[in-house]
Amino acid sequence: MKQIFVYGDSLTWGIVPGTRERLPYDKRWPHVLESRLNQNNDNYRVIENCLNGRRTAWDDPFKPGRNALAGIEQQMEIFSPLQLIILMLGTNDFQSTHTNTAWHSAQGIKALVLAMRRAPIEPTLTIPPILVVAPPEITEPRGDAVEKFHDGGNRCAGLAKEYLDICQELCCHFFDAGSVIRPSPFDGVHLDANGHHKLGESLLRQVRKILD
Repeated sequence: MKQIFVYGDSLTWGIVPGTRERLPYDKRWPHVLESRLNQNNDNYRVIENCLNGRRTAWDDPFKPGRNALAGIEQQMEIFSPLQLIILMLGTNDFQSTHTNTAWHSAQGIKALVLAMRRAPIEPTLTIPPILVVAPPEITEPRGDAVEKFHDGGNRCAGLAKEYLDICQELCCHFFDAGSVIRPSPFDGVHLDANGHHKLGESLLRQVRKILD
């Protein structure tokens, strides 16, 4: 079995925009990707490690355990061997509890990649390639997201370019989710079922290329 480890937040966890409900597993983009990878009787497993509110490198002052750096090396050790890591984080870096810009979020991604590359996995195993997915930029927060992501749409401007620069510096693979999807208009932050499906389909070609 070939394993792909997805490390993400609510945009992957599958929160339904404008609610606190969760999309079923078969509607979330990791499953869409897994099912497409296995269409030719291949044996891929896409592991979801996703948490609502997870930041790249910052703590949530209201909920513990939202700093993605905490424990990532051990998570890789738990699920090894891995053929690929897909890292899709950053949206929550722009919650109003922080003053981050796109540059800061990219530095958080850099810290995560470096942590992943020093994971204490067994010496017979290898550190897998890393695909960094820049989430689509926040549009106009609505409903419960208005205060939580106040000014987030302005502060996340240029996120994909900043992530691309980091990926080029660290020799990571890169995909701009904003090139194929936008957040749901219901809350301006999260992905609806159609966005999940389109993202899973859009990642297929690049993932196959990396794995091949």
